[in-house]
Amino acid sequence: MSMKESRRDFLKKSSMLVGTAAVLGTSMIGCAQEPEVVIQEPEIPAYPYPCCEFDLDRVEKIGYEGYFENGCCYGVAKALLTELSEKVGAPFTYIPAEMFANGKEGYVNASLCGAMGGALGVIGLVCGPDDARAITKQLNDWYTSTPLPIYQPEITAPVQTVSPTINCLDSISLFMKEAGVERKDPIRKARCGGLSGDVAKKAAELLNIHFGYMAAPVVEEQEAPATEETLAPNEYIGEADGFGGPIKVKVTMDGDKIANIEVLNHAETAGIADPAFNTIPQAIIDAQSTEVDVVANATYTSNGIMAAVQDALSKVGK
Repeated sequence: MSMKESRRDFLKKSSMLVGTAAVLGTSMIGCAQEPEVVIQEPEIPAYPYPCCEFDLDRVEKIGYEGYFENGCCYGVAKALLTELSEKVGAPFTYIPAEMFANGKEGYVNASLCGAMGGALGVIGLVCGPDDARAITKQLNDWYTSTPLPIYQPEITAPVQTVSPTINCLDSISLFMKEAGVERKDPIRKARCGGLSGDVAKKAAELLNIHFGYMAAPVVEEQEAPATEETLAPNEYIGEADGFGGPIKVKVTMDGDKIANIEVLNHAETAGIADPAFNTIPQAIIDAQSTEVDVVANATYTSNGIMAAVQDALSKVGK
């Protein structure tokens, strides 16, 4: 008996239970068997669980507001789960958004951006492994190529930044540096709230497209590359594989020295690969060697550039 429960209340409840038992006992007079108690369990659909059409504007708003309640991971998960709970029902009605609160501040270690963690967790509930991985890659590519935040309902950030990775530390550090703010600044908090809304909306959009609720945005066709220019006697073309596809470079020689390296085309991920393109060619020229240090978080691109330059150098004198 609880200390706050009075003796009178306890006796009252006890008498009600006794009375109920008496009624049941009376109703079973003449019956040989005990009454069967049937517990109806909720019907859980097979995995992957059913999805719904998301209201993108609503998801964006809930994601933003949820950030200020319990962090970015919670905010994004709550936004998506709210729609799924209301439109699909079980099993989403049994999944608490609070289970995603541990993703705040990069899972307490500034690792994976919590907003991404919340989105990817829900994507994994409604998509099988292969589809989930494909959508994850789409969301990752968007995160590392889009100036964020987009959603800014209260405080407008002085800058929008493109994170080089999907890690919290890289994303937030770049923004604070460019915006000139500290971590506790209201502008930084509003930025992360807006980013939470952005990630929730983009994840919902990708799921809507995947399940046929909306059409994928039309991608403008790129113009066909111009006919390759005539090379001078001291210019050489090289090509090698990067992370996203072939990387083609043109190397200009000055006698036996590398004078210039120009990247002609590639299919690397914007944002992530840019630091490699900005530093590796000059590093090769400075060292007069293709064996230079790779750029962090762009290893495949770095190695692809070096291999393409080496391919061009292999043609010198031929």
